[in-house]
Amino acid sequence: MAAATCWADELPIGYVKTVSGEASLTTGKNRIAAQLGTPLFMGSKLQTGHKSTLGVTFKDDTVMSFGPDTELTVDEYLYAPNQGKLKLAATITKGSLNYVSGVIAKLQPDAVTVKTSTGTIGVRGTQFVVSVDGSAP
Repeated sequence: MAAATCWADELPIGYVKTVSGEASLTTGKNRIAAQLGTPLFMGSKLQTGHKSTLGVTFKDDTVMSFGPDTELTVDEYLYAPNQGKLKLAATITKGSLNYVSGVIAKLQPDAVTVKTSTGTIGVRGTQFVVSVDGSAP
């Protein structure tokens, strides 16, 4: 895949598990259509089109499902539990997200944050849903 060869020095942090309609991943200057198995890297921006959905699973088994017209960027991702290095930070600028916790949130809940235009969600449970309308506060 194009993303895998372009980012060969980086290991994927997750993969696309479901896609319906038009969805894409942008890492650096590379934008590719999301397909089953497309790798996800730190810094990737995930986007869904009108009437489209996307589901990704991270290395720690965190699952994120995106509704139509959604944009989310993976700001930070560290998953080295044996070294105590755990972090998942993302920013959703518009759309909807269903989040289900993986190992990072279970081992260190304060290591997971999702930023929106109006605030930051600190993950303390196992699942939440957020919707952002995309307009500035």
